[in-house]
Amino acid sequence: MSEPSVRAATEADLPAINAIYNREVREGTATWDLDEWSAERRLDWFRAHEDGEPILVAELGGAVVGFAYLTRYRDRSGYRFTRENSVFVDPEHQRRGVGRALLAALIEAARDLGMRSLLAWIDDDNTGSIQLHRAFGYEQIGREPETGYKFGKWRTSVELQMMLERPEVSD
Repeated sequence: MSEPSVRAATEADLPAINAIYNREVREGTATWDLDEWSAERRLDWFRAHEDGEPILVAELGGAVVGFAYLTRYRDRSGYRFTRENSVFVDPEHQRRGVGRALLAALIEAARDLGMRSLLAWIDDDNTGSIQLHRAFGYEQIGREPETGYKFGKWRTSVELQMMLERPEVSD
């Protein structure tokens, strides 16, 4: 099995990104979104990240099989060194190193941006994603019982955090 390659996403990748995400909306719990995204909404999302927030894709055999991105944690400037990370992998390619490659590249991108803290909120049934994050040094710092509802069930999320090096800061 070949290793996935990871690169910055382009607009040409948006149909594949949307297909992976919308499948998760319909069938999975990696997102608690209940409505599929249109191509226009995905393009707006992509353009909103053009200010330096990375969106990465993983490819195998020339096909996009996963994507990952960083999102600003909160709009207040005091949180400028914290990002939320999200990783989505096509189910046919899970447990094959795609998520690992994406998360490793995303952590490196966060370091390059001078981030201090990375956060991930993961459905507590998604043990694969929780284990992946823990393998990189994320620690569980919170649990939010029944804060979501999807597929006829109350969903619980766990909050994980990874601390990076302290950036040089001047106020």
